[in-house]
Amino acid sequence: MRTGHHNNGQDTESGVANLIEYLMISGVIMALFVVVLLLVNTNIMEDPANRLVFVAFTDIGNGVSTRMVDVYSIAPVNGTITTKFDIPDEIVGRSYFVDVERSGIDQEITVSRGYLNSRTSLAGIAASLKGAATGNTTGAGMNVISYDSMGGF
Repeated sequence: MRTGHHNNGQDTESGVANLIEYLMISGVIMALFVVVLLLVNTNIMEDPANRLVFVAFTDIGNGVSTRMVDVYSIAPVNGTITTKFDIPDEIVGRSYFVDVERSGIDQEITVSRGYLNSRTSLAGIAASLKGAATGNTTGAGMNVISYDSMGGF
């Protein structure tokens, strides 16, 4: 036996190799785990919420369009008619905006929040309006649609 060299019947190189193997496999698994965590938020949580928001925005746009057509169909020849309606205050816990605007020769109702938006046609009455239907609102509180025979919505 040489001085300073103790083997004790064990192969010391295999112990170090096992430790390095453990550290390398653990490192690769941790890197994959971090990548999966970053993708889970986008694919499992945000995408379904965005799809739900788009469907809700489309429903709100259709509802506002229907209400405007209803007001227009019972509008007096001379005079003004006003109605109040309510839409959801928040969609998926956040507020949103509703804009009625002209897009070329058509009128559109745009319901939006950030980069998510839904555009709904004003159901074919835009061509017969004397003026352009314009305005905006949010979901908070009561909303008002007013039609004046001299100037439209």
